[in-house]
Amino acid sequence: MKKIIVYFLFLCAFQNAQSQTDSSKPQSSEDNSIYNSAGIEVKPEFKGGLSKFYTYIIKNYRSPDVPGLKGQVLVSFVIEKDGSITDIKVLKDVGYGSGEEAIRVLKNCPKWTPAEQNGKTVRCQFMLPIAIQTP
Repeated sequence: MKKIIVYFLFLCAFQNAQSQTDSSKPQSSEDNSIYNSAGIEVKPEFKGGLSKFYTYIIKNYRSPDVPGLKGQVLVSFVIEKDGSITDIKVLKDVGYGSGEEAIRVLKNCPKWTPAEQNGKTVRCQFMLPIAIQTP
């Protein structure tokens, strides 16, 4: 049976909001900056907490059918203001479709409760490492 060891890391750097540089245009109240979880006042939350998110990943991620495969897939993604996951990018891949599988699982992930900064809902970026070890 395939074994999947899943653990999660969150980005540590805080990205500052970008402001408009053209002073002739009115400032937009819409903040589309992407924040990291460090420094966010209210972090995004998966329904049931992170342990439920871990369970979701473990139940839905299918590791490649390659005996003795050992490695890590690293994926970044953004939790949008509506709680959906977008901007999924594979940063590190062990091959055999492992990165594509991570994208598939995250695209089908239930919505989160979005992050908040200064009383407003904001976009928040996360990184997800998935350690893979097959027998």
